Amino acid sequence: MAPHSEPEHRDEVTAHPKGQDAPIVRMMVLETDEPHKETKKIPGKTTFGEILHNHFTNAGKAHDPPLGIETDRWFVIPEKGGTMPKYEDFEGCDALLITGSVYDAHGDDPWILDLLKLLRELWQSHPKMHFSGVCFGHQLLCRLLGAEVRPSPKGDWELGHSKIELTPIGKKLFRTDDDHVHLHQMHQDHVVAPPTVESAQGLLPKGTRVHVWGKSDHTEVQGVYIKGKMFTTQAHLAFDEEMVKRQIEMRVEAGSIDDQEAADQAGDTADLEHDGEVAAGAILRFFHDEDEDVD
Repeated sequence: MAPHSEPEHRDEVTAHPKGQDAPIVRMMVLETDEPHKETKKIPGKTTFGEILHNHFTNAGKAHDPPLGIETDRWFVIPEKGGTMPKYEDFEGCDALLITGSVYDAHGDDPWILDLLKLLRELWQSHPKMHFSGVCFGHQLLCRLLGAEVRPSPKGDWELGHSKIELTPIGKKLFRTDDDHVHLHQMHQDHVVAPPTVESAQGLLPKGTRVHVWGKSDHTEVQGVYIKGKMFTTQAHLAFDEEMVKRQIEMRVEAGSIDDQEAADQAGDTADLEHDGEVAAGAILRFFHDEDEDVD
């Protein structure tokens, strides 16, 4: 895999746990945005793919037995120097993860339509591929399966540290008896209702069970789970205090967030303890086919 120049197109990083016989999960991260310019100056945070790789590396170390993670990172926005990968670029990948983005998952930007076309091809022709997405990525995968994505009815944002109520499936996925998890949010758009076999128009076999694993006061569909195929999250599992504050700052400066009081309140919650490592562990287990008892 060839090295690249800035802005990033493609790169590969690998984290091996102690013991060369430990299994490795190979993940392709499709980067649909870039971190704040100040965040990019921090080692290990130059891209969202790198941030997620490090986050899943820690989840792999905590797994019993440890799991390694090999991450291909591909920046896909052409007007910012990215390129769209081809089907053959996913050969050998166990999983695909789409990052968050300032773009609208319900939009018809040419690169978004190209990405949907690629995802459809992979979904149909790569039966063992596991699909995941964060925020924009969650919404885009649900759109792929025919779900409606649109701004919240009130036009308000879900920002910062948020409580998510777990469904019974969510408790199984996160391996917890707690009724809630807490994760950082950064969105106005939402998935109105989960996709169905009918809405997927042939992408889901008859009888496929589509689960919502969590909900909040703002967003009823905090994530979707389809056994052995898809596990998404509206919330950001890898955001830390600095990233939350800077991502809010970017959106305020761009005019996307016009409620300064809400932005300030969300920033004040950025340092609160959250369950991002628990979420990463759950998704990593899904990537590794450890969800046999979930359904």
